[in-house]
Amino acid sequence: MKQVSLGSQGLTVSAQGLGCMGMSQSYGQGDDSESIATIHRALEIGVNFLDTADMYGPFTNEVLVGKAIASRREEVVLATKFGNERRADGSWKGVNGRPDYVHRACDSSLARLGVDCIDLYYQHRVDPNVAVEETWGAMSELVRSGKVRFLGISEAAADTIRRAHLVWPVTAVQSEYSLFSRDPEDGVLSTVRELGIGFVAYSPLGRGMLTGGVTSADSLPANDFRRNAPRFQGENLVKNLDLVAKVREVAESLGISPGQLAIAWLHAQGEDIVPIPGTKRRRYLEQNVAAAEIQLTPEVLAMLDRIAPLGAVAGERYPAEHMARVNI
Repeated sequence: MKQVSLGSQGLTVSAQGLGCMGMSQSYGQGDDSESIATIHRALEIGVNFLDTADMYGPFTNEVLVGKAIASRREEVVLATKFGNERRADGSWKGVNGRPDYVHRACDSSLARLGVDCIDLYYQHRVDPNVAVEETWGAMSELVRSGKVRFLGISEAAADTIRRAHLVWPVTAVQSEYSLFSRDPEDGVLSTVRELGIGFVAYSPLGRGMLTGGVTSADSLPANDFRRNAPRFQGENLVKNLDLVAKVREVAESLGISPGQLAIAWLHAQGEDIVPIPGTKRRRYLEQNVAAAEIQLTPEVLAMLDRIAPLGAVAGERYPAEHMARVNI
């Protein structure tokens, strides 16, 4: 796996990362042994950029990742996040960007991960009740103290990114981006490129929709959060599955899977974009990694733009209360 610069602050990562959230929540039952084996396999094949967050589980995903990398810390570029505050029972507490919480959250993540420094620490969501300058002032103190190397922000609006960047250089912005969710093209991508910030694309497979594995809401596990996502419901799902069918036709014509086509499309958008497809199984990891080597022609890219332009997908990506916490 090729190594690339993520942003302009000196952080180097594998050109494709591994999202670890689904190992502990949201996509049905996990298997810790297979998840750890998946992380180890990722490191073996050069995927060193691991992404987690304190809210995943909650808390258990950081513990899992920490266990997996315990004897291999030097091989890993470790990213985690704070700001979506959950209680131990999993219930939602709120978005928290208060400076005192920034320090407490970081210390807790360090302990769960079993490390003394986090490579990339993200503000997971922007607290609408706390100026981003206050939150980033506390985050910059983490860098100065040696607890964190680089800082990032997730699902923030372009103006908020600029404000944070004035306090301390933003190394990376993480937001959902795929053929299925092209929202960052509406201002965020141009902003990060102007400022020399890297872009980390989560859910590059459209939360599994672009793999062709979702055929109906009933095909999802009972505890799968996608059952509550508007684009996986009713008429929205019918329209979106028609889009997926067209993507699948293109993939079949190239002799690759729809998921590999979706990841290859993201790589074609620029080396400053690092996809982090999530999986908890080795076989899917290997399929995803193979997509990094696929070169799409201008003709194929133009065809995909016609099939899935910005705004083509029906329905929001989160329920209304979650959408209220993005693009702030």
